[in-house]
Amino acid sequence: MRHVTVLILGMLLLVLGAQGAIRLLADHDNAGLLAWLPGGFGVRVACYAVAAVLGASLAGWGGKKAK
Repeated sequence: MRHVTVLILGMLLLVLGAQGAIRLLADHDNAGLLAWLPGGFGVRVACYAVAAVLGASLAGWGGKKAK
């Protein structure tokens, strides 16, 4: 059960990170969930990219362990 939870959390992080980065790349003024974060465009894109990579890693690990 714990591995399925990790899988679901990883998938959520992947989706939120990827869609946030795509939104920010399409419209630099639309920061989405990270609008509160200081530092500007570069910091926000980096945070979304880290969330997407971390989400993909967690989902992959959780998927292997859940089988």
